[in-house]
Amino acid sequence: MEFLMLLAVLLCLVAGMVFHTRRAHAQATIHHVADPAVAHRALIENADDLLNRPAAIFPVALATWSNGERNDNIATVNHGPHWRVLRCNLTAEVLSRLGSLAPLHEEAAQALVADFSARVLGGGEVAVREPVTTAVFALAARLCFGDFVDDRHKSAMGRVIRDSIVLAGELNPRFDGSMLSKMANCRGFRRISALLDRQVELYLPLIAARRQARSQLCGGIIRPYVDTLLDLRVPDSNGAGRPLRDGELVGLVFEFLGTATGSTAACLEWTLAHLIDQPEVQDKLRREINAEADGGGMLSISSKSIRSGMPYLNAVVLESLRMHPPVPFIMRSAHGEGATAIGGATAVPVDGLSVRFDLGGIGRDGKSWTDPDKFRPERFLAGGEAEDVGPAPGPKEIRMMPFGAGHRHCPGVNMGMLHIKCFLAALLHGFDWAPAGDCSGGVDMTELDGFVKIMEQPLSARVTRRT
Repeated sequence: MEFLMLLAVLLCLVAGMVFHTRRAHAQATIHHVADPAVAHRALIENADDLLNRPAAIFPVALATWSNGERNDNIATVNHGPHWRVLRCNLTAEVLSRLGSLAPLHEEAAQALVADFSARVLGGGEVAVREPVTTAVFALAARLCFGDFVDDRHKSAMGRVIRDSIVLAGELNPRFDGSMLSKMANCRGFRRISALLDRQVELYLPLIAARRQARSQLCGGIIRPYVDTLLDLRVPDSNGAGRPLRDGELVGLVFEFLGTATGSTAACLEWTLAHLIDQPEVQDKLRREINAEADGGGMLSISSKSIRSGMPYLNAVVLESLRMHPPVPFIMRSAHGEGATAIGGATAVPVDGLSVRFDLGGIGRDGKSWTDPDKFRPERFLAGGEAEDVGPAPGPKEIRMMPFGAGHRHCPGVNMGMLHIKCFLAALLHGFDWAPAGDCSGGVDMTELDGFVKIMEQPLSARVTRRT
């Protein structure tokens, strides 16, 4: 009898859980958008109605420390005065000074070339992802903290960033804020929470050190990002400005390091994969890069030449971003006319309609692109079908949006493009790239959509030093 009573109780609990899960799932229905025209109507024409991310969707669900304090960064904070202060600070203090970063790019590119040179001595085949990610993170860490971070601490931070990106990508891709989704991702959330605690351990000592040394410029050129955050004042409930709390500082540092590292490294790996798969494109790009070298064959990474003097380099990077946007999708909460623009919505919840924009599908839309699944950089050159298309959509149409669109598009689009092109130019000038010995069928271009869109089979290449 006791067993039957216990069984009845368990069945009631399960029934209640199923009911609440279905109810939450119904309230959290996600509308998918892969049509560029619909994306334009929503994100450009009705941009004011899609200002925030859904409240229950990752990464907002993880934007709280164990003590309950929010760790909002630019991506997670709601649109308003706080968001504007954070975004304007990043733009004015770091992103507007890209023209002066040439010496830092030069040093970072030389370090990556030296790393690859050492690796190819043992036989020529190299796994690309690890050295590229290490070099990109080193540059991001330098821009964030300045020049005094030792290699051991930098290596530990790099591991945490890589592990965080991997773990976030392993979460159930159908996470929608429902009880069932939370249960399915419970283990992943615990592991990410542990990594957040580890970030506190690594970042706060460096932040404290910067409080004592804010007169020191990074490479003698630019104020480290952390210094600008320490001077920043954000709105508070009393109408006066307050300094950022430690949790907020850690969240903003993680955002800066993670986005700069993950998207840049992924794009470099995808681009190298296509250049290996199409050696004629590689040769054409190398000729343009070599034309920038001096009489002795040395390539100087100049921000000015990289930004405006190498049209084919720009076209190659844009084509890679079109086919493999660093972030697989973006989430928005749509209200009012913005929700209507999505189409198919009969009733809009009070907290907005959850919308998922498929960046890969938009970049490969057959109505917008000729042979959308073919890697063809020439489409972005003068006279090509996309000669006026850039990494950020214009006001008239959306044909690709690898860095998002509307008010909440990624502010670091120009920095990301510059990082990618500087590293890519150095790698093409320094090495010949060919398929690894086991790639007789061509490079495996299978995508893995996690937190970042990466190659499911990490790229290995036969790399030969150019003399």
